[in-house]
Amino acid sequence: MKKEQVVNCQFSVWYPIFKKHTIKSDHDTQTHSNSDLNGDLNAEEDIQWSDDETTTTVTAPEFPEFSSHVLEAINALGGSVFPKLNWSAPRDANWIALNSSLQCHSLSDIFLLFKSSDFITHDLTQPFLLCSDQDSPDPAINYELVLRKWSELIPGGEFRCFVKENKLIGNKRNGRSRVTIIIIIIIVVVVVVVVVVSALCLSNYTIQLELHSRRLALLPAVSQRDYTQYYQHILKQEEQICQAVEAFFSQHIQYNFLDEDFVFDVYRDSQGRVWLIDLNPFGEVTDSLLFSWEELTSGDLTQQQEGPAFRYATSEVTVQPSPCLSYRIPRDFVDLSTGEDAYKLIDFLKLKKSQQEDSEEEEEERGGDAPPQ
Repeated sequence: MKKEQVVNCQFSVWYPIFKKHTIKSDHDTQTHSNSDLNGDLNAEEDIQWSDDETTTTVTAPEFPEFSSHVLEAINALGGSVFPKLNWSAPRDANWIALNSSLQCHSLSDIFLLFKSSDFITHDLTQPFLLCSDQDSPDPAINYELVLRKWSELIPGGEFRCFVKENKLIGNKRNGRSRVTIIIIIIIVVVVVVVVVVSALCLSNYTIQLELHSRRLALLPAVSQRDYTQYYQHILKQEEQICQAVEAFFSQHIQYNFLDEDFVFDVYRDSQGRVWLIDLNPFGEVTDSLLFSWEELTSGDLTQQQEGPAFRYATSEVTVQPSPCLSYRIPRDFVDLSTGEDAYKLIDFLKLKKSQQEDSEEEEEERGGDAPPQ
C-alpha cells in the first residue's frame, strides 16, 4: 500500500467519479490542513480573567461562516446526515451519542462524535500508517467535513469487496469455463460440417463467447460487512448477492478508479439494486473482516475454489463480537487486558505492590496499638 493509494481513497477524490452510484453527499464544506485547523482553534480561544482570581471564563472558539455552511448542507440533505472526514467515519463513537447512532442533526452532534472517535484521530494524525513508502514525504492533505444524506441501511445488506489488479479476488476460472469449452467444441464441429457458415457470423459468435468468459472471470471475494450478526437472507440469497455485486463492479467500478488495488463497500437494497458506500486502500489499515490479509495477498483464495470467495456468518454460532466494543472503555484498560503496553502493566504492578505494602504497614500499626489482653 502506497501513500498515493491512500490519497486516492479520499472521499473528495472518488465521489465525483461514482456520484451516480452512491448516496447523495456534501463535501464542499470549508477545508483546512491539519496544522491550519489546529492554529485556527488556538487563535480563537480567548481566556478572560475576572476580579476573582480563582475564577476563569473560557470562551469557546466560534466559526460562524463554517457553522452556517454546515447547517445549510444538513438542511439540503433532509435534516439528518452521516458525518465523516476524508477517509473515516466515527463508527467507534456511536455509544456516546444520546441515540447511540451516527445520525446527526447539528454541528454539535458532529463535534461530539468526532472528539470521541479514535478513527477520526487516525485520519488527523496517522493517515499514512502502514504504508510501504514511509521514506517518501507525506502528501499535503486538506481535511474536509463530509456530510452524507442519512439513509436507514440494514447492516445485513452491506458487503466489502477486495480488488487486486482491477479484478475481484477469489476466482480460479480465469480461462474459459467447462460450459464455454463445450460450446467451443460444438462450434468447431459445426464449422467442419457446415462449411457454408459465414465468417461474419462466426466472428460475432466468438466475440460473444469471449464476453461470456470475461464475465465468469469476475467472480468476487466478498465479506459480510457486519459479521457480528447472523442474517438468514444472506444464506438464502448467496448466489443473487454475488451476481449483483459482480455486475455492479464490472459495469461501474472496474477500470474507473485511479488504482488497480482497492477495497470497496456496497449496499444491496430490498429491490436488488447495489449502491457504492465507500472506497478504502488495499492494505492492513483497512479491516479485512472475515478474511485475513495473508489470504487476500497470497493468492490462496484463487486456488481453493471455483466460485466466489463469499464469507458470511452461517449461523448464530459463528457470530463474532464487534471490534468497536473495546472503544467504549478507557484505553488503559484495553492495554492492560491485552498486554499491548508493557510499561502500563509494569506501572500497574508497582502500584498494586505499593498498595499492598501500605496495607501491611497499617495492619502492623493497628496490631502494635492493640491493648494487652
